[in-house]
Amino acid sequence: MLALLHMPFAGTAHLDGQQVTRFRHRAPRALRTRIGVLFQQPRLSVDPRMTLRGAIAEPLRAGGRPDRVDELAELVMLTPDLLARRPHEVSDGQLQRACLARALAPRPAYLVCDEMTTMLDASTTAALVTAIRDYQRATRAGVIAISHDTALLDRWADETVRL
Repeated sequence: MLALLHMPFAGTAHLDGQQVTRFRHRAPRALRTRIGVLFQQPRLSVDPRMTLRGAIAEPLRAGGRPDRVDELAELVMLTPDLLARRPHEVSDGQLQRACLARALAPRPAYLVCDEMTTMLDASTTAALVTAIRDYQRATRAGVIAISHDTALLDRWADETVRL
């Protein structure tokens, strides 16, 4: 529900004081683009026919925004040669960095990170967290990190809730 993908079972949902009455693709674009989502399995969230450049550019094209793929790629430490590759031609870490760039493309006010580092090595995890922190500092965006990795959350999060 945090990503506007599901309706609440009861009650109402509000985003920045505005009641949300429609969800998924029916939610107004202005609300949908305020929330970026970084999923656990990048291979399931990217069209395998697209290049990384195309995947990152997708939300920019959909929103009629200028192309800033190179800027976003640099933010997440993807080299220009990787942008021409398809998902099966890159590592999980490289693909997850492309997914982060795609999630940040519309400049969301909130970022939901759902188990984003589960299958990544420590250096890629550190790179992703650094990129998110840099984005957060620059934009004051809110981040919700969902993870079983308590060591990561203890180092990264301002506040943690354990369920």
